[in-house]
Amino acid sequence: MPAKPKPVEGEKKVFMTGNEVVAWAAAAAGAECMYGYPITPQNEIMHYWTRLAPKFGLIFLQTEDELAAGFTMLGGVLAGRKSFTATAGPGNTLMQEPLSMAEMMRLPAVVVIQQRGGPSTGQVVYSQQEVTLTSLGGNGEGLRVVYSTSSHQDLYDYTIKAFNTAWRYRFPTFVLGDGYQGKMREPVVMYDPELRGVELVPAEPYVGRPGTPGVDRPPAHLRNAYSIEEELYEAVMELVREYEKVAPEIVEHEAFGVDGARVVAVAHGVVFRAVKGVVRELRQQGVPVGYFRPITLRPFPADALRRVAATGVRLLVVESAYGQLARLVKEALSGLPAEVHGLYKPGVLVGQGEIATRIKTLVQGG
Repeated sequence: MPAKPKPVEGEKKVFMTGNEVVAWAAAAAGAECMYGYPITPQNEIMHYWTRLAPKFGLIFLQTEDELAAGFTMLGGVLAGRKSFTATAGPGNTLMQEPLSMAEMMRLPAVVVIQQRGGPSTGQVVYSQQEVTLTSLGGNGEGLRVVYSTSSHQDLYDYTIKAFNTAWRYRFPTFVLGDGYQGKMREPVVMYDPELRGVELVPAEPYVGRPGTPGVDRPPAHLRNAYSIEEELYEAVMELVREYEKVAPEIVEHEAFGVDGARVVAVAHGVVFRAVKGVVRELRQQGVPVGYFRPITLRPFPADALRRVAATGVRLLVVESAYGQLARLVKEALSGLPAEVHGLYKPGVLVGQGEIATRIKTLVQGG
């Protein structure tokens, strides 16, 4: 039987929407199954995946709601298939139950979130208002990995990386984009990851393995419910120990101009694009400013940010939410006399002009 063709062969530059990029990247990463339910602004991930499916032998199932999408995705994972889903807003809320189960059972789920405005149904365009929910999860303890993307190239690179991270470390892994990234078009280089030396981590089944449990292989204990407090405590602390052990291998950030800066702007996702442009322009004008971008919101690059804050700079957190990134920043800086300011625009893209004005005010001591 001839081998199935690779979804992406070689390397090529294309011009497409972010949602289309996600579908191609998932296929390039070896994903086999997508389970989902329509919700704006991620719908086109499903649409493009269904176009790829018949060409490359992939699977798609539209479920009755996002709760079902999350659980059926975990069924695919348990069967040893690289499975994923995508959602936004209210769907993200619904999925926290299956994703909490994935945390408890160490299931390598991959979830793409294209953030929309909230609270509640909010609006269908864009926001950064799903940071807390996505990073910390349904019960708020967040044993998961969250990559925040700021460009289509990020969407491609980190979707591939999300599958490797999930299957290598066995924690649910998220790609956190937004409605602007999902809908807009921009250039991106698509590539076969193996040609760039990226070894794809293989999937393996949790259930239905060969042999007899307890006879010629250890039995699997796939459990997410406990009757005794001490049992739950021991189970959770074991998960925490495993998570904290691998976190230094996963955490990522990007920084520029922080040495000698008087102000460092902290931003993530698409807002970071505006911050990056402003900071680089102000640096050319001699303004002592830098930027810090957390790429992983969970685990958060706390050590790196603490080193920046310890120099005595003023931090300006810029986000399209009412302080959700700022809460992660302040927790990371706990115990340091750091001066943290905020530029919060819930559900609105922050303009470069207001960022520049706020930075200049802070640099001048205002």
